[in-house]
Amino acid sequence: MKRVPEAGYDIIGLPICGFDRKHLFKNFAVLFKILKSQWKAYHIIKMFKPHVVVGVGGFASGPTLKTAAMMGIPTLIQEQNSYAGVTNKLLARSAKKICVAYEGMERFFDKKKIVMTGNPVRQDLLKNVISRDEAIRHWKLNPAKKTILVVGGSLGAYTLNHCMLSGLEKIRQSDVQFIWQTGKSYFQQAKKVIENNSNEYPMLFVTDFISKMEYAYGAADLIVSRAGAGSISEFCLLKKPVILVPSPNVAEDHQTKNALALVEQDAALYVKDSEAKGELLDLAIQTVQNSELLAQLRTNIAKFAHHNSADIIAKEVHKLAETHHG
Repeated sequence: MKRVPEAGYDIIGLPICGFDRKHLFKNFAVLFKILKSQWKAYHIIKMFKPHVVVGVGGFASGPTLKTAAMMGIPTLIQEQNSYAGVTNKLLARSAKKICVAYEGMERFFDKKKIVMTGNPVRQDLLKNVISRDEAIRHWKLNPAKKTILVVGGSLGAYTLNHCMLSGLEKIRQSDVQFIWQTGKSYFQQAKKVIENNSNEYPMLFVTDFISKMEYAYGAADLIVSRAGAGSISEFCLLKKPVILVPSPNVAEDHQTKNALALVEQDAALYVKDSEAKGELLDLAIQTVQNSELLAQLRTNIAKFAHHNSADIIAKEVHKLAETHHG
């Protein structure tokens, strides 16, 4: 909601929400919102007059792409995950092209429509690749020690932060150093604990948000992260060994399926959210000190990398736009 307007693009919201699968009687209101959203999408499309409409999943894509298809405007879907969501599976019937990031997506979509593109990532990560030495100096860490990056998104991840807070003694004794992005919600709690014991944790750099991720990735010998599609695409391109802890609070358990797509090819390690407190830190500390395993993970995760994804998707969009003469 901040970055898009800053880039010069308007955001127009739709009054849409998902179905409540636990309380079916509440879905009468959802049906009304769907109809209202389609009506609003119709007026937006009439006003904007697009040559092509692109959906990336999520509630708002449903009424917008369905309405566009009914109006004869070509649509394109970008499915970021290894397991297609309900919205995209429904929209795929009328979509002209479906851009995917994982093999085997023909089990969800018409094979003739699929284009393997990968997921777009932050361009500066590849343009400004930072050496490990430079990155370690940036964080004022010890170049002789292995470094683990723990990152749970801008808001933070409760499980990852809880593992770190409850495992501080284990961290102190590990001979491993950490860059720990807590997210905004957990920063003050972590900061207070560390500041009160600052002499005991020189191996621990704590921050709420990392603006220059290229330095964090450059320093990291191992990453601990949730399993969002965008993050995984970055790890693949940068050949970073990773332990994935999928969020259990994601629709259709997409993150677990994303993680397992890599784990099944020995391209990542995986810990269930419910088991992380007892297993995660031990596994991370053992893994980062195992050079042979790190090398194997780097080699295998690189096989999932897709370069120039944004450009490839943009070309597909442009080709579809040229077919529309409305």
